[in-house]
Amino acid sequence: MNKKPEPAPAAGKVVRIALVEDLPDVRDSWTRLIDGIPNFKCVCTCASGEEALRRLPEETVNVVLMDIRLPRMSGIACTARLKPLIPHTQILILTVSADSDTVFRALEAGADGYLLKRSSPEELQAAVLDVLKGGVPMTSEIARRVIASFRRQPAKSDAATRLTPREEEILTLLAKGFVSKEIAGQLGVSYETVRDHLKHIYEKLHVHSRGEAVARFKETQEAGEE
Repeated sequence: MNKKPEPAPAAGKVVRIALVEDLPDVRDSWTRLIDGIPNFKCVCTCASGEEALRRLPEETVNVVLMDIRLPRMSGIACTARLKPLIPHTQILILTVSADSDTVFRALEAGADGYLLKRSSPEELQAAVLDVLKGGVPMTSEIARRVIASFRRQPAKSDAATRLTPREEEILTLLAKGFVSKEIAGQLGVSYETVRDHLKHIYEKLHVHSRGEAVARFKETQEAGEE
């Protein structure tokens, strides 16, 4: 049975990271890089997308670093299958170059952002902490493509797709960078209640990640102001 999703670690707590990378030398290098950052720990490494799908739903992990180019099953395909299994775990795509088409497809698959493989320890740390706070590490060019893709999708008028006032309240806090545990405290409800609301929000907005939900919400707000 899958583990219940864990809230993001509090300040000063260890950030548990999983790495999905097929090349042993690169995997070892990234493991050392992660473990060399204060309060970061690489708790699981997978050599393929298939291994990640087997192991990660049973692990307690805050962030997954997913190589985009894996043998057999690509990092994008793995992300698309993994995200529904661990919806509250953040997935950052590792890529050699910020090719907009490739990164955009990764975000569509449910990734919460991306990170260049040549990133420094400081950039890795910043990206991981950003995504844990509700941010979406990506360039402005990629962000514009995400927004444009939502605008191309037909608007839904069915009542079943409308957000409730509580869901809008939660999504507003999410867009401000609050994580689920903080949102629960702000609203005086349990973490499990917030998690259930987020699940319904994802279903209604037809998204797979926090980054997509926030982008969709902001696009809707902008459209309403026009």
